[in-house]
Amino acid sequence: MSRSGARSSARDLERYAKLFASRTSVMTSSAMRDLMAITERPEVISLAGGLPDTSTFPPELFAKVTAQMAAKVTAKALQYAPTEGMAATKDVIAEVMAAEGTVGIDPEDVLVTTGGQQVIDLVCKTLVDPGDVIIAEAPTYPGAVPSFSAYQADVVQIELDADGMRVDLLEETLDRLEAEGRRPKFIYTIPNFHNPGGVTMSLPRRQRLVSIARERELLVLEDNPYGLLRFEGEPLPTLRSLDGGDFVIYLGTFSKILAPGLRIGWAVAPRPVLQKMNVGKQGADLNSSSMTQLFAAEYFSIPGQWRAYLDSLCDLYRGRRDVMLEALAEHFPPEATWSRPHGGLFLWVTLPDYIDTTDLLARALQENVAFVPGRAAFLDGRGASSMRLNFSMVGDADIREGVRRIGEVIREQVEFYGTLTGTHRAVPPAAPEVPAVDPGLADVLPLPRRDDAAGGRGSNSA
Repeated sequence: MSRSGARSSARDLERYAKLFASRTSVMTSSAMRDLMAITERPEVISLAGGLPDTSTFPPELFAKVTAQMAAKVTAKALQYAPTEGMAATKDVIAEVMAAEGTVGIDPEDVLVTTGGQQVIDLVCKTLVDPGDVIIAEAPTYPGAVPSFSAYQADVVQIELDADGMRVDLLEETLDRLEAEGRRPKFIYTIPNFHNPGGVTMSLPRRQRLVSIARERELLVLEDNPYGLLRFEGEPLPTLRSLDGGDFVIYLGTFSKILAPGLRIGWAVAPRPVLQKMNVGKQGADLNSSSMTQLFAAEYFSIPGQWRAYLDSLCDLYRGRRDVMLEALAEHFPPEATWSRPHGGLFLWVTLPDYIDTTDLLARALQENVAFVPGRAAFLDGRGASSMRLNFSMVGDADIREGVRRIGEVIREQVEFYGTLTGTHRAVPPAAPEVPAVDPGLADVLPLPRRDDAAGGRGSNSA
């Protein structure tokens, strides 16, 4: 931008500053959205976004579904829809939730939304006044951070480990808040294949979290976009199925199992809460797209289609996860640790504490590779030495090359630190052989990076 352009922008900002609502002073931009323009450049290998690989959707199937829509429901597809969503869409949602073991969903308890992100916004709009407490995990979904900030919430973050949210720390935090006369409006959690942590909440912790919600009459927002993207292990019950519908607000989406371009998500919530969310949605967008709701309904009407496509995605992403794990073992320093997810789209990597991944990103972009810095997943400045890596959107060769480029930039930082401190920590060319890790321990203990190369799990806490 020219100097005159910069001065003009400054004058414009000053001109309108008195008109802005106070909440705009704490509104933050999404780290992923900020990177989108950069990562759309063809020369950039993006391990940053949370994008599913939509190139896998068969064009002939897309043509078939849209043709069937045109033949049967053109007028309906072009018309307004009920704010709460179309009946056909709700039937599909019930089918998807039943596939995860959450059966008997009443359509009256479902609100169809414009993507899963709108659910987070509506829950905040419905429940949160400035200064109210929200409890989230540490780290948490970077896309939730702007929503929490926009509603001026006080977000208290609870650490993760290999079994998900530390529910013992949650109870301690709730006791402390109660002593201060502060009651959280809701607890936000991503129990399956956490974004960005990559971990899954264990069954005992799920059961205890639901018990805590009941005992203290607290709402839990269960964000579950990845639950059906399981590569290994046995499925665990959703919090909604354990709770029965009294205190859990369930958030689902078609973005990861079908296509994000449909912008269809949903909430299943206690009816009084859902009614308030419905009113909030009326003021936001009247209704979610009739056209894409009917596309989803038509697609799911093809026998066996959605499950076959989901299975193909799981096979694809499993292979890409394994490629990324191999590349990390080859190119990242011995001090680095990372999660080994059993599903989903992400790995969470923690580097030596003298490396700041926000600064590292600027250097990595010069090498045409991108990731999400760890600070984007916190509201209190933590996460400086961590990063989120996505393995779903790029092919095997680009995953290897992207990790290699990041590893080279990390090597520079490690060697520079060694020069400054006199402790030379050059990255070895290859990891030495290590004893095999007991598979049982690999799922519950934060193991060092070299064990991860043998099938173990790196550290998952921030």
